Amino acid sequence: MIAAANQDLWQGGAACGKYFQVTCTGALNQGVPHPCTSTPTVTVMITDFCPPPGCKGNLDLSHESFSTIADPRAGGIKISYQQV
Repeated sequence: MIAAANQDLWQGGAACGKYFQVTCTGALNQGVPHPCTSTPTVTVMITDFCPPPGCKGNLDLSHESFSTIADPRAGGIKISYQQV
């Protein structure tokens, strides 16, 4: 599974190929009040840069990665993450 990193995480490309464990921790909006799935954690590899202002957070998960940890209808979620 893959994701793009924001400018702080990307570090001029140094994050490319690194792995992060990402966990859904809750909703960002009331549209889907409980978006996290029963398997709320996924490991992703950073494969791209998510430039500002398009990047709304630290990581932009692929559809497959997002769908694993949360209801896609949520659009955005709160996450915690760590490099693994």
